[in-house]
Amino acid sequence: MADVVRAALVQSRWTGEVASMIEANVALARQAAAQGAQVLCFQELFYGPYFCQVQDPQYYQLVERVPDGPTIERMRALAAELHMVLVVPVYEEEQPGVYYNTAAVIDADGRYLGKYRKHHIPQVKGFWEKFYFRPGNLGYPVFQTAVGPIGVYICYDRHFPEGWRALGLAGARIVFNPSATSRGLSAYLWQLEQPAAAVANEYFVGAINRVGVEPLGDNDFYGGSYFADPRGRLVGEAASDTDDAVVVRDLDMAVLEEVRQLWAFYRDRRPDSYGTLSAP
Repeated sequence: MADVVRAALVQSRWTGEVASMIEANVALARQAAAQGAQVLCFQELFYGPYFCQVQDPQYYQLVERVPDGPTIERMRALAAELHMVLVVPVYEEEQPGVYYNTAAVIDADGRYLGKYRKHHIPQVKGFWEKFYFRPGNLGYPVFQTAVGPIGVYICYDRHFPEGWRALGLAGARIVFNPSATSRGLSAYLWQLEQPAAAVANEYFVGAINRVGVEPLGDNDFYGGSYFADPRGRLVGEAASDTDDAVVVRDLDMAVLEEVRQLWAFYRDRRPDSYGTLSAP
């Protein structure tokens, strides 16, 4: 595994159609590859609008099979071409009428490694996700990639510490959190939660957000994508809060060992005393 991983995040505005949105994100991925990125994560439900601002069955037509749908097949070819690990969040159809908010993980040679399904599904104004998604049922997998073990935790998941910890216990060195989060609702939490998760679980976190106000609602997606290190510090600056952006940062994996020796959180855990945490 590499001592330093050059990792990338992509945030982008809705272009108005699926085909052009995919092309825009492919172009941004190529920019990241040109800067030497080895792994990249797109934003939540990257190829469409954030349709959960409304409850309308017409958006069921955006579902695709994973890994056999056209978008994942396209991204497998792109990953192999660019020699880059890709995390690709899509709207997944398991079977007719059974849909998930999913991220596929593709290795740098184009091999499909598996998927993560979002566990925690909100149902509040502007985020009517239970209308579209079932809760994830595949656990908290860590994927062994060309850049080492990575995990995925999607948007609203980030408010729940249990999944962050499960990914750390399973050996993740980088966890990506693709999101669609709006300025009025949670901007202040955006500055707190992912760095805190990086500290508590002693790994790097890549936080990705959408950008702009989309026609389906008044949610102002504020971008601000960033990487946080295991000390809770940003690696470089956060991205623009208004524009498309590619964030490419070098993540020094030696920091993980340093921090785990300094702050021995895993050593000092008390799972024997946590039984009530799993109570319904």
